[in-house]
Amino acid sequence: MVAGLHATEGMRELLEEARRSNVAIKTTDEESLLALRVSDHQGVAAVVSPPKELDERDVYAASFGPDAVVVMLDGITDPQNFGASVRAAEAAGADMLIVRKRRSAPFSPAAIRASAGALFHLRVARVPNLIRTIEHLKERGFFVVGLDHQAPTSIHEAEPPSRPLVLVLGAEDVGLSRLVRESCDLLIAIPMVGRTGSLNAAAALAVGLFGYAIRPG
Repeated sequence: MVAGLHATEGMRELLEEARRSNVAIKTTDEESLLALRVSDHQGVAAVVSPPKELDERDVYAASFGPDAVVVMLDGITDPQNFGASVRAAEAAGADMLIVRKRRSAPFSPAAIRASAGALFHLRVARVPNLIRTIEHLKERGFFVVGLDHQAPTSIHEAEPPSRPLVLVLGAEDVGLSRLVRESCDLLIAIPMVGRTGSLNAAAALAVGLFGYAIRPG
């Protein structure tokens, strides 16, 4: 939905791309956009169906290549962090992102927006038991690495990871849960040299992915 047809270069490019992609365009007024409860819309809002969530059965049935990277989130409840984590995972070429059913952010409009559309391009599965899923992936040859600020090995010191790989990230405040931490084959830390003691979850995941998981061997 577009509030008016402002003749800006950006708006023209957006409309042209929508037409090329066969996206229906509806011109409306400011009040109609506000009625959708869209904040900071800049004159444009998209009406979309939520992405399809996968479940445990889909994980077990999924096909993974020998170089696959799977991201697992352990207790990320903030929609912005969840969406930004999906964005980082998709940008890094992850094959799937796995979260637990309980204590995990939903597919909300905030999460979709924070993902910058990545939620429509990356397989995301919700499973009831992360430990069981980790064991299943291990049986399929995955090497499981957890990001843990207390780990003695930094991402710079660790050997290039084995593939296929699962990279596990916990919540910013509590980190990985005990059983998930114990299920990892290796724990690595992101060294912090400034006064800030931690990164938010999405930023930490991006560092783990681009600084460790997908670096050349």
